[in-house]
Amino acid sequence: MMKKQTIKYTNKKNVNPNWYAINAEGHVLGRLASLIAKRLMGKNSVLYTPSVDVGDFIVVYNAEKIILKGKKEDQKMYYQHSGYPGGLKEISYKTMLEKKPEFIITAAVKGMLPKGKLGRQMLTKLKVFKGESHSHVAQQPKNLELKY
Repeated sequence: MMKKQTIKYTNKKNVNPNWYAINAEGHVLGRLASLIAKRLMGKNSVLYTPSVDVGDFIVVYNAEKIILKGKKEDQKMYYQHSGYPGGLKEISYKTMLEKKPEFIITAAVKGMLPKGKLGRQMLTKLKVFKGESHSHVAQQPKNLELKY
């Protein structure tokens, strides 16, 4: 007779998320965003379950020092629509980098997360800051060195 194996599924009670800090200085936007998205989803964890938020908290600082390859710095545009006819606004990457560099990283990561309620919940665990300092020192985030 064989022993019957019990399969245990991950649920919210089993998850203890960690806090990680990432310095965005000198990193390429797309590569950084994909690594952040994997951490937010929890794909680096053995507890990974697609239907449960098992990811970690990520604090990104120096958002204004992110880089793009090729001609993207001149050509990349961000679009926003008010919902009214003629309500489309275009904002270039350079303008966005000056005004809201946090949005650049958040938008890139958002596109790589699952769509729906769970993806929005995962995005709330991403904290992006302009400059060296951030307000999550009390959580004692570990520095995460990214290799790609």
